Amino acid sequence: MSKTDSNGAPGHRLRRASTSGKATVLAMGKAFPSQLIPQECLVEGYIRDTKCEDASIKEKLERLCKTTTVKTRYTVMCKEILDKYPELATEGSSTIKQRLEIANPAVVEMALEASLACIKEWGRPATDITHIIYVSSSEIRLPGGDLYLASQLGLKNDVNRVMLYFLGCYGGVTGLRVAKDIAENNPGSRILLTTSETTILGFRPPNKARPYDLVGAALFGDGAAAVIIGTDPITNSESPFMELNYAVQQFLPGTQNVIDGRLSEEGINFKLGRDLPQKIEDNIEEFCRKLVSKANLTEFNDLFWAVHPGGPAILNRLENTLKLNNGKLECSRRALMDYGNVSSNTIFYVMEYMREELKAEGGEEWGLALAFGPGITFEGILLRSL
Repeated sequence: MSKTDSNGAPGHRLRRASTSGKATVLAMGKAFPSQLIPQECLVEGYIRDTKCEDASIKEKLERLCKTTTVKTRYTVMCKEILDKYPELATEGSSTIKQRLEIANPAVVEMALEASLACIKEWGRPATDITHIIYVSSSEIRLPGGDLYLASQLGLKNDVNRVMLYFLGCYGGVTGLRVAKDIAENNPGSRILLTTSETTILGFRPPNKARPYDLVGAALFGDGAAAVIIGTDPITNSESPFMELNYAVQQFLPGTQNVIDGRLSEEGINFKLGRDLPQKIEDNIEEFCRKLVSKANLTEFNDLFWAVHPGGPAILNRLENTLKLNNGKLECSRRALMDYGNVSSNTIFYVMEYMREELKAEGGEEWGLALAFGPGITFEGILLRSL
């Protein structure tokens, strides 16, 4: 069942052979804006930048910043942007035009950097990419960032492009599911999947009428990620580390208002229902059983877990409901701590930590990638570690 590591070097761990015709992850890359914010500096900066004088709001934000478990985050927003666009910090200003002037090029710049890192790890020329999937909830324009990215990477002009817009936190796993379908139905294809997000569209002064704005300020970060997907990896030139074995998407009827995002002249406004963690808790076990049954698995603790860390409450409830051993969600907790919730990107930061963990002796063969978002939509993939 196993074959030697693709570089054939003595002493390297044996690799599991990939299943013929099944999509595999061949390389990963990530990128971030230059500004890194330690969580302990966030409150003072946010209160100063938005000229907020309400002590109760500051107190609440300080409390939220502690409960999120986030330690550091990257952000496109900086002093230079606020100096140029002071209206972004003014309540009630019509600023969608200004926000898109910042966000549209910023997400492509980050996607480009992540893609270049991914292609470098892959080791083949960019012109070998046959398809590109571009995921973002942070830009709006025609043509979309997929075209700008393909041009800047020097891809062939007949590369097949797919854009996945405004899916929110489950967008990265949706991208994996779509890439899997393309790869398995187009033998020899190589798909570049890239996700890129910035919080520019949602940045605004705090307002007691919009309590979720403070949750966003305490939790969300910016960044990009990229992976290359393909079937039947080329021996000695490609190094697959994860197989996308089986994928499921499911929505919970009647929950479309639990995560509610509306675009307005002031940017994007989010509302998050208090019952979100409970809705996930009530439905997650059945969803996971559906995925693992494809590999005749029943014991959740025999799996590795790559879960989108929407927030600590969701991770805690999932851990308790599925009776997972301590440490099973460690990669998700690390990604949340190091980057915050970076929407569609975050699952790839989790998977990157997972890749390192699975290299250790005795790493599990099977695992699940999970993400949740507006709808309420569940995305899940049964993974196989190679």
